[in-house]
Amino acid sequence: MATHFLTTTSVLSCPHGGTVTASTSNTRVRAGGSPVLRSTDTFTIAGCPFTIGPAPHPCVRVKWDVHAEHHTSQGDPSLTLESVGFCLAAEGGTQGIVVISSTQSRGAGS
Repeated sequence: MATHFLTTTSVLSCPHGGTVTASTSNTRVRAGGSPVLRSTDTFTIAGCPFTIGPAPHPCVRVKWDVHAEHHTSQGDPSLTLESVGFCLAAEGGTQGIVVISSTQSRGAGS
């Protein structure tokens, strides 16, 4: 069974519809021609409309808890379809889990 990696072209969002953008320094390990994302990369969220009562309470960043057990990208754990990313508010409270809409199924490099 193929491993489905998250890459810079993967479509990720918060459960409220905000867009997750990844910033990676991985330049060597690729899947489908795009850099594989790692749990140590930076993930920001924009456009989250979530509110608590009348007050805006948007998701702003992602913290990854589950990652590839047997695959690394430049020494850091790779992210796959099975990874779990928690969407966090500015003060750090968890507001849901990242929605993964697309991945790449091949890896190359080390």
